[in-house]
Amino acid sequence: MNSEKSELRKERNRQTLLKAKIAKSSFPSPLPGSAMQEGKIGPLCLGPLKLQTPMLLSPMAGVTNWPFRVLCQRFGKGEGMYVAEMVTARALIAGNEKAFRLLSFSPQEKLHSLQIYGINPKAVSLALKIVLDKVHVDHIGLNFGCPVPKITRRGGGSALPWKYDLFAKVVGAAKKACAGAPIAVTAKIRTGIDEDHKTYLEAGKIAQEEGADGVILHARSCAQYYGGHSNWEEIKRLKEELSIPVIGNGDVFSGRDAVEMMKETGCDGVAVGRGSQGRPWLFSDIFAAFNGIDQVTVPTLGQVVCCIKEHFSMMVEFMEGEEQRAAQAMRSHFGWYLRGYPVGGEARSAVMQSSSEDELFSILDSFDPALEPDEDIVTSSRGRSGFQKKVHLPYGWLDSHTLTDKEEETLFGLDVLDASY
Repeated sequence: MNSEKSELRKERNRQTLLKAKIAKSSFPSPLPGSAMQEGKIGPLCLGPLKLQTPMLLSPMAGVTNWPFRVLCQRFGKGEGMYVAEMVTARALIAGNEKAFRLLSFSPQEKLHSLQIYGINPKAVSLALKIVLDKVHVDHIGLNFGCPVPKITRRGGGSALPWKYDLFAKVVGAAKKACAGAPIAVTAKIRTGIDEDHKTYLEAGKIAQEEGADGVILHARSCAQYYGGHSNWEEIKRLKEELSIPVIGNGDVFSGRDAVEMMKETGCDGVAVGRGSQGRPWLFSDIFAAFNGIDQVTVPTLGQVVCCIKEHFSMMVEFMEGEEQRAAQAMRSHFGWYLRGYPVGGEARSAVMQSSSEDELFSILDSFDPALEPDEDIVTSSRGRSGFQKKVHLPYGWLDSHTLTDKEEETLFGLDVLDASY
């Protein structure tokens, strides 16, 4: 059933592409489209925080540092919220240099939003106090959605909500640490460990009881990793159970997908992750869709090159002038940006191996700016898409929803080691 809905969405997006009037002007000029029937959508209120346009950029490791966030915000017309990369509580407590670099924000950013990961409530509380003492923050997201084995085998990420008592303590500790400040606190969760071990309904209720200002549900289980199809029906079920806002996440690759998720689930907002990789202009399409305009942005290669150049220049600034480090950090972005464009394997490889601004820009300037991508690039998924067949969990994790004293001692002991990247 989910597969059929996904195929229908992809076909609908292809038809939209054929009908849309695609402008050839330089970014970030608005690209016109045809009128939609739905009309304007919004706003989203997360405690003290109000978003006129209910769209979010999900935090992604190595992706959502401030250069990429600035691009996404610009295409989103300054609306929505763009979340920084995840930082671990222990790394902040240990004074890890990279962790604090990830807390940096550009003067161009309207809202300061970051995501914290931790399994020890006391560590999460202390880390947040350190953060609030150093930077201005409007939103704190708590990571309970990561499916990566090195996280789940320690009881963290999407494994943690299985232990209802620990989940409640972490959310509660974060809320108390932010008490008295106008900061929204949200919890990002998955549907559960796997199809036989669902947690999202109970976790959502616990988050609400502990004072969370909203819940973001990635409608996949930990076992699904980033593969298969997200189950929007579970977003709908969670929305029906909670009084706080529910933000949907999963399989949004176009403005129309975002509108359809809102319509089908009744959710209060939409979070986008992989769909924006190499396509920061997706937020232009979502902004347009939420304002009743059917728009599909398909840039020429020349427009993409301009975007890459600006992204790289900002990345150099983020890396404190080190061009080689910036080039290394951008390699995944290069692949995403050029996906679907017939530039040839040799040229693509040269871009990937570039190590300075002059070298990179010289290669990019050799491309034909009029080239357009294969239309499938508009609707296809981005980034990782494989399955994780086995979920790595601490021994005996599924025996109970309550954390034993021995489990707590083991987990919190391991958490001390989690202070580096």
